Amino acid sequence: MNWLDEVPWNGDGLIAAVAQDAESGRVLTVAWMNREALKQTAEKSEAVYWSRSRRKLWRKGEQSGHVQKVRELRLDCDADTILLQVEQVGGIACHTGRESCFYRKLEKGSWVTTDPVLKDPTDIYKK
Repeated sequence: MNWLDEVPWNGDGLIAAVAQDAESGRVLTVAWMNREALKQTAEKSEAVYWSRSRRKLWRKGEQSGHVQKVRELRLDCDADTILLQVEQVGGIACHTGRESCFYRKLEKGSWVTTDPVLKDPTDIYKK
């Protein structure tokens, strides 16, 4: 059996994927992968996701240069989530220019931004 056949893809042919900084352990982002994205990620050791909004493969960093170099891939105990332990090139995983997509924290009933913008997104995504 092919290792990809052991992944229980959901009804849309996807599985959740969590990218975690291999050094700090910080969760950087959560995205989705289809079979081809996971296959390419394993082959290239760089994160490739499935963009549900654009309905196509999305190579992390293809526009920004903020590639995720994959050090390790893991499948959780329920086999419904992939964990990518990555080296985040440039230290920015979020399209907002922050280290992590999880930059807001619930405090007293409000979402508070806790992480600084490391680079202005308009400088990252020049057309």
